[in-house]
Amino acid sequence: MTGDELITIAVLIGTFGVLVLDRLPPSATVLGATLVLLLTDVVGPREAFAGFSNPAPITVAALFVVAAATQRTGLVSALVSRLLGQPSRRGLAHARLLLPAMGASALFNNTPLVAMLIPDVVAWTRRNRRDASRYLLPLSYAAILGGTLTVLGTSTNLVVSGLLEDTGEEALGVFEFAKIGAPVAAVGLVVLFGVSIPLVRSRLTTPEQFDASGREFLVEMRVGPDPSIAGRTVQDAGLRGLAGVYLVQIRRGGRSIAPVGPDEIVEAGDDLVFAGEVSNVLDLQRMRGLEPTGHDMVDTLAVAGRGLYEVVVGRMSPVAGQTLRESDFRARYDAAVIAVHRAGHRLDMKFGDVRLRHGDTLVVVAGVDFRTRWSQGPDFLVVASLDAPAPAASAKAPVVAVTLAAFVVGSGLGVVSTMEGALLAAAAVVMTRVLNFDEAKRAIDLDVVLLIGSAFGLGAAVEQSGLAVRIAEGFVESLDGFGTFGIALAIVMATSVLTEIITNNAAAVVVFPIAIAIAGPAGIDPRIMAIAVAIAASTSFLSPIGYQTNTMVYGPGGYRVVDYLRSGAPLSLAVQLTIATMVVVLA
Repeated sequence: MTGDELITIAVLIGTFGVLVLDRLPPSATVLGATLVLLLTDVVGPREAFAGFSNPAPITVAALFVVAAATQRTGLVSALVSRLLGQPSRRGLAHARLLLPAMGASALFNNTPLVAMLIPDVVAWTRRNRRDASRYLLPLSYAAILGGTLTVLGTSTNLVVSGLLEDTGEEALGVFEFAKIGAPVAAVGLVVLFGVSIPLVRSRLTTPEQFDASGREFLVEMRVGPDPSIAGRTVQDAGLRGLAGVYLVQIRRGGRSIAPVGPDEIVEAGDDLVFAGEVSNVLDLQRMRGLEPTGHDMVDTLAVAGRGLYEVVVGRMSPVAGQTLRESDFRARYDAAVIAVHRAGHRLDMKFGDVRLRHGDTLVVVAGVDFRTRWSQGPDFLVVASLDAPAPAASAKAPVVAVTLAAFVVGSGLGVVSTMEGALLAAAAVVMTRVLNFDEAKRAIDLDVVLLIGSAFGLGAAVEQSGLAVRIAEGFVESLDGFGTFGIALAIVMATSVLTEIITNNAAAVVVFPIAIAIAGPAGIDPRIMAIAVAIAASTSFLSPIGYQTNTMVYGPGGYRVVDYLRSGAPLSLAVQLTIATMVVVLA
């Protein structure tokens, strides 16, 4: 092996290890790997940063803006809520939810689509006394399947299209993915309805867990006339840093004070709402100057100007990896955390000591504008109100609908390229004031854009070092006895395993140059192989971290990792076999 090949292998192994450990954002990991390859002269500056001049990251950024406009107007969520209605049978409810969601995912990036639908689905299941866990994971799976039908369905499709264009081929057409995506979606739907949905177990959602255990970790105490507390600040009264409990609200004469700052003066007659462990409630009752009340604890939080919200911590959230105290959560978001759920369980520990993770679900009490302020940034994947319906479609929903239709038709007919259409659509929603410019900037997930732009350097290194050809020859020789199907299945399975462990975009980037190098000697059309890699990288069904929509439903659905394995395994196997079969048919 040459020195460049050895360096490239070492960088790929290191990149894979860091992605698996999830210690750094994927964009930082891939960009760091590209810089190492640049500094060791495996690739030059032009090759290392070619991705930033490629249409893929620009297209994805523009689509994030269009998605935010759709979310702002309530266009898709209002439509799906109307389609759901009040079905009499569970199977019909699944069909009325999943089929429209799958169709919408073909023309609209599935990640923001699922984010928009989760609050509506949870609210609908609550109204109709259904288990939200029966619907949220199937919703994620259906959106993933829909994303395989067009180049617009997921950012991975755009990444692979950009990588293919970088090899000298033309970019993939909007509907070219349907060659493999349509059979995959059809087989996937059959397995989803026939096998996977029946295997999904009922789980308590975050609101249900909160309702069931609210009296366990919320306690209300009234301030007596004793000067040890009355007339003092929260800090001076010793109400900060209590073991296992936390002051989240002061109720005073029909008025609510929340979050509670350390300099807030506590007055006699105030009702104080604490959150914490049951074992520490006795400590509050022993505190001089406090006496218990008999009020319902959950109702105390839904008062004038405040509400309950459920949020899912995003991978790029500034609070991920920090404790609530370190992140200064109350000051940062003007909100108080009253429950933390992880893997379907409320964490019973002192809130200030909870180190938040990507995918954690928090229940917070905050102002009525909390959802508007934080639903479009990277801090939270989902922001759902627990005590108010989702906003109805706004008057500007038709503007966004026409913009989306023009984008899809124009791109599909080749009037404009996908990048040009996305940029025009993004400009249109800003010019019509569906979003202002600052909101449009906040809507762009820079981590995804940076990941896409920096990923091309890895692909260039694998190709230019000669490693791709060496691996390709090894694959073809070792799998020669299994024919084209064996080679295709090996590539698909390798991609699928990687996407469950790292991320879909990163998996596609790592496998793509190897797959393209194998395609020629194996007699497979490189465009067909590229589509196969993209779809295999996007169809993650086995873990809550393999694909972002799976992460989004993890907390709200109250799921555990075993739920993904149980219901996703048959779906994953069926999809992999279908992809490999279609590669043989189309090769």
